[in-house]
Amino acid sequence: MHEHHNKITSENEKKTLVVILFTLIAMIAEILYGYLTNSMALLADGYHMGTHALALCLTFTAYVLTRKLADSDKFKNGTDKIGTLTAYTSSLFLGFTGIWIIVEAIMRFINPLEIQFNEAILVAIIGLVVNAVCILIMEGNHSHKHHQEHHDEECANDKDYNFKAAYYHILADALTSVFAIIALIAGKYFGLYYLDSLIGVLGGILILKWAAGLITNTVKILVDMK
Repeated sequence: MHEHHNKITSENEKKTLVVILFTLIAMIAEILYGYLTNSMALLADGYHMGTHALALCLTFTAYVLTRKLADSDKFKNGTDKIGTLTAYTSSLFLGFTGIWIIVEAIMRFINPLEIQFNEAILVAIIGLVVNAVCILIMEGNHSHKHHQEHHDEECANDKDYNFKAAYYHILADALTSVFAIIALIAGKYFGLYYLDSLIGVLGGILILKWAAGLITNTVKILVDMK
């Protein structure tokens, strides 16, 4: 089982690297067009994706360090907590980003700007597609032929808190993309322009909620709380 877990960790490292590339491309596109189209929902989605890109980079770095320091005698209980510390750190960045998005959304509500809906909707859809692809890559469980192997991989991934945190970052980002698309369509076809700022606030709250949960879980592990 230990060898199988190491294999899963190695596979997760490779999956994370691929997902980082997809995420960075989508992040740059959404932030750029968010500013060009004055869409708070799209900006929120782009910056939210940016926090995930950072979290994924930290996740990948943790994998590299864990692998390179595996035989080091400087760690009393091994290197497993490197990933947990990474998840904790990424959750802090996530929380700060959530606060920024809420403040920015409120400012946009007070001083609304004209939104170019067609471009914003297009890029938001592209971002959602990228998120969906990343989720499929990170799951990657359906290629197993036997149910027992599938079960073993799920158990290993459950213990890989570093990968689990990164996976839920992407999952939360996909939900934020959906919210952005709904807000933009509502604004374009029904004139509900306030929804763009409202979705920004909701996206920020979602980020804060996710960050709080991640901080709680990782702190318990770091301090060996039962």
